[in-house]
Amino acid sequence: MPKTNASPPGGEPVAQRGRPAGDHAAKRAEILKAAASVIAEDGYAKASLRKVAERAGYTTGAVTYYFANKEELVTALAESRFDRYDAMLEPARAKADIKLLYEQWLAMTTGDPEYWPVMSQLLTHARYEPALASIIEQRYARYHRLHTKILEAGQAQGTIRDDIPADLLADQLAAMGDGWMMMFPFEPERFDPSRVEALIDAVLTLIAPIPGTSGS
Repeated sequence: MPKTNASPPGGEPVAQRGRPAGDHAAKRAEILKAAASVIAEDGYAKASLRKVAERAGYTTGAVTYYFANKEELVTALAESRFDRYDAMLEPARAKADIKLLYEQWLAMTTGDPEYWPVMSQLLTHARYEPALASIIEQRYARYHRLHTKILEAGQAQGTIRDDIPADLLADQLAAMGDGWMMMFPFEPERFDPSRVEALIDAVLTLIAPIPGTSGS
């Protein structure tokens, strides 16, 4: 039974909002999933807390328990997206395995048609929302550092060309991956399994050691 304040004269007891029942992390994840769905379908501007609550099957009050306002919700959504990048990098970092990294990147791209539509809108609106911009800047910098370390390890092992600095290769490869994510929602037929394999082979060819250099 909810806690109540003393009843005002002639009025009903005023309920105080308590913590919603259930698993906190699971409910946050459900709300973030609903927010991504609304943004992907209706656009960032129309992704109100009320719409997100309806999509998740919650009341607006339940959503505001976890996220006080839209700014908190979208920054948490951006964080969750970069968490997926970090999870994608980890196994590749352990083995300095660029092929594995891009297999996972393309699997994420083709396995989640909402991924890039949501990220592209978050990136666009970050220009006008400092809190969101700060999260994206920090998390992308972390991603770039880890990506660079994977490439540096490959260069040290002689499996990746070393005539181009690893941080520049990281920028170029990330731009290619972003391009795949951008195009997949519009041209999914370009990403059938055989072509995905060909794209990965092309990446490996581009970063392979050049004959006659120290990395060959």
